[in-house]
Amino acid sequence: MALEKTFDPSEAEARLSAAWEAAGAFRAGANARPGAETFCVMIPPPNVTGSLHVGHAFNNTLQDILTRWHRMRGHDTLWQPGTDHAGIATQLVVERQLAREGNETRAQMGREKFLEKVWKWKAESGGNIRNQLKRLGASCDWDREAFTMDANFHDAVIKVFVEMYRKGLIYRGKRLVNWDPHFETAISDLEVENIEVAGHMWHFKYPLAGGETYTYEEKDEDGNVTFRETRDYISIATTRPETMLGDGAVAVHPSDTRYAPIVGKLCEIPVGPKEHRRLIPIILDDYPDPTFGSGAVKITGAHDFNDYGVASRNGIPMYRLMDTRGQMRADGAPYAEEAAKAQGFATGAPFTVAEVDAINLVPEEYRGLDRFEARKRVVADIDAEGLMIQVEDKPIMQPFGDRSKVVIEPMLTDQWFVDTAKIVEPALDAVRDGRTKILPESGEKVYFHWLENIEPWCISRQLWWGHQIPVWYGLGIQPTDFADDEGDGELDEVEMFSLLLKGAVENRDPTHHCAPDFEGVEALFRKDISGLPTPLHACRVVEVADKAAATEAFAAALARYEVDQDPTHLIYPVWRDADVLDTWFSSGLWPIGTLGWPAHTPELKKYFPTSVLITGQDILFFWVARMMMMQLAVVNEVPFHTVYLHQLVRDEKGEKMSKTRGNVIDPLEIVDVYGADALRFTMAQMAAIGGVLKLSEDRIKGYRNFGTKLWNAARFAEMNGAVGSDGAIPTATATVNKWIIGETAKVRIEVDAALEAFRFNDAANALYAFVWGKVCDWYVEFSKPLLMDGDDATKAETQKVMAWVIDQCLILLHPIMPFITEELWGTLGSRAKMLVHADWPTYGAELVDEAAMAEMTWAISLIEGIRSARAQVNVPVGLKVPVIQLQADEAGQAALANNRALIERLARIDSITPAAEAPKGAITIPVAGAAFCLPLAEIIDIGAEKARLAKGLEKLAKELSGLRGRLNNPKFVESAPPEVVDEARANLALREEEEAQIKAALDRLAEIG
Repeated sequence: MALEKTFDPSEAEARLSAAWEAAGAFRAGANARPGAETFCVMIPPPNVTGSLHVGHAFNNTLQDILTRWHRMRGHDTLWQPGTDHAGIATQLVVERQLAREGNETRAQMGREKFLEKVWKWKAESGGNIRNQLKRLGASCDWDREAFTMDANFHDAVIKVFVEMYRKGLIYRGKRLVNWDPHFETAISDLEVENIEVAGHMWHFKYPLAGGETYTYEEKDEDGNVTFRETRDYISIATTRPETMLGDGAVAVHPSDTRYAPIVGKLCEIPVGPKEHRRLIPIILDDYPDPTFGSGAVKITGAHDFNDYGVASRNGIPMYRLMDTRGQMRADGAPYAEEAAKAQGFATGAPFTVAEVDAINLVPEEYRGLDRFEARKRVVADIDAEGLMIQVEDKPIMQPFGDRSKVVIEPMLTDQWFVDTAKIVEPALDAVRDGRTKILPESGEKVYFHWLENIEPWCISRQLWWGHQIPVWYGLGIQPTDFADDEGDGELDEVEMFSLLLKGAVENRDPTHHCAPDFEGVEALFRKDISGLPTPLHACRVVEVADKAAATEAFAAALARYEVDQDPTHLIYPVWRDADVLDTWFSSGLWPIGTLGWPAHTPELKKYFPTSVLITGQDILFFWVARMMMMQLAVVNEVPFHTVYLHQLVRDEKGEKMSKTRGNVIDPLEIVDVYGADALRFTMAQMAAIGGVLKLSEDRIKGYRNFGTKLWNAARFAEMNGAVGSDGAIPTATATVNKWIIGETAKVRIEVDAALEAFRFNDAANALYAFVWGKVCDWYVEFSKPLLMDGDDATKAETQKVMAWVIDQCLILLHPIMPFITEELWGTLGSRAKMLVHADWPTYGAELVDEAAMAEMTWAISLIEGIRSARAQVNVPVGLKVPVIQLQADEAGQAALANNRALIERLARIDSITPAAEAPKGAITIPVAGAAFCLPLAEIIDIGAEKARLAKGLEKLAKELSGLRGRLNNPKFVESAPPEVVDEARANLALREEEEAQIKAALDRLAEIG
């Protein structure tokens, strides 16, 4: 079948993808040699709700290049695909769908029914991104596609939680977290967007207790007093006045002498009923910055991360002011009672975390208000009392939920945590000793910084979609809760209800147990109650929805027992923790979970540890570091040997892509217009280690043209019978053929070295230079005389060499451009197997004929020299001109004699004549061991050409002056957006290059006179 005039990716890509899948080309171990080394890469699982964006396209292109390369080398290869269940994102998608369809809300339908809806949505729509990755050419083993909520993966996640809990590596505690009031859940730092917004900084007076005063002094650098006054207050600045209600202290720096007289004193929070105003201590801590604002900082440990650290270090109570919806708390005792308790803690009374958390310090007039409405009321009330100093309008950084788009509230809540300090050291050691290498090396510094300063990892989320935490709670009953008044070893009804009141109705922390399932936890609770007196020791353990249901069920069972005295009616109700695990916890087990752990599967034995992880540097901590910690904690092995980190893909100006900027590039639209190969080659070409990733449509268009150039070269070969290579390295006698065989060997070595070192850009650049330059430009042209005018033997040799060279182009390009190369491979000859499984070449320097390389390099340099000279001085393109040979050594003479016809045709020369010296009006063309000149006096108007170039140089000088002026201006460099400065520098470099070219042309014309 003859090649079509052009390659049609829209038709070919789907057909070729189907053929690969039908042939099982991507299955684990496909094309592997017996006993071959393994190569395994884990796809960073995209969200099941996701659509392909440029980051996915870039990341997966690099993974596919490596996978196809290793597969063609005969390695036992697995690229493991799959998706993440994406807790918040998926729950949001399904809730929106329910709202559109007019269904019950999530709360109305309940957990079980809602989860059925989620699974239904996943079955119908969860495969979108898989199909989009296939369009890109991703050669994953799709038969092994994993999902982080699959039954076996779920079992692995639960098993790890239980084991880590029992080892003391997981605990429940109260810590500050990012709280999303819309979703009513804790979220990770990665799900928080810090956005600059117009805000305010309020300055308030906190009066000193009892009207006490002090001398406030400000001094200059030399210690001279510049300001002095008597104050009865300390000045505090805040952007969130509503949090003042929960202040536990005011902190100043130990070096700040302004406040030395009042350290240890009490000051009054200037809000709330006057008769119940709380007094809080003024303390010392290193956190406040004496040069910022007043230098004094209010400490609200339950609602600010920095304050949380100060409060923790200094034993300051942390009062939670808001509920899960971001409204001011409306629970608890009257404010007067709560404030009195808090005042006792401030003056030294002992307290527990639970006692403090139960206190509601929101005055009645603010209870139940939205936090922002409460802010307005607090400010107005303080201002009315004359205690507001000033308010500044200023931009502030505010945290927003990346999906909810509401302001995130730091919140002190009960959550489950991994005690990372106990598992971090092996992850640090693994990188320190080289078992895992991070590229670029700068990534290692970031990795060490994060892990050496690691905090406990919050792994619980207040969602329904996800791995529900395998912990069950029971009413906190203890043998000491009751007394056998009659001494008969049994409980009567009065004693039973006494037990109920103590164990169930009282606000007591429930007891809990952790097990993989209810059957496992039932046995643990049975052990707890086995020591209770008759008839409680024989209670049935039953699962109910929550604590309220447990209390109700327990009371009902006791009441029934009171009537019928039937002990089988007695129950011990337990309820499961409603929270689910953070998706980063489950995806932290991705390497072993997808390979079948905890079962000892053949895949786990063969492919783990995996070879390389390719991922964005933004999740080095959130995912990569946690996988390192988790795999080492669970199976005592690193999950991968190499981590390749890349930056965000930006637009051509280096700006982050966003819908608001209108600069988003949709990879699927690019594939529709230019084909997947053009996009893939662009991605590979810009993938320098640690480099900035700037993507432009013009570059993609250029690499589409590269594919067209390859296609045209293949068509030329086909039209000249140069197809159907059997793969054997051909024997060559013609210098041109020896040369191109050597160039092919050189590029194979270069590509392998680049891919081995993850220098994808070097591999792409080497192939571009070889295929476009050496093959499509030079070899095709050099071969024409041999194919059209050579003798039969020369023609046959050239056909074999060209067929082999084109095939090698296809093989070497296939990992980067799989579609066009597979199409050409299947059309240009009868093949034993598809290109995806073709043998990767191993030939090398033994194919390089140095004499042939030197001769053809000499001929090419002469042709390029003549072409360059012609272009510089504006010689008409179609005009054939004479060339004078001034001198040449023996090698040059031989090269010229052997290639004269080629040189004359390709440089558009009508003659080459020897002369002792250059005539007047000629420009010289030096090459290795020889010199030539191009007489121009009769060909161009030298004066007019000089004037044209001088005019261009003058215009360029003005542009250069403007660009240099901007870039030499420190204000421009400091204040302009980085992308604007980078663009100016790039423009300057281009204009300077253009200037150099014009000057070189003028220098050449100056030779003429």
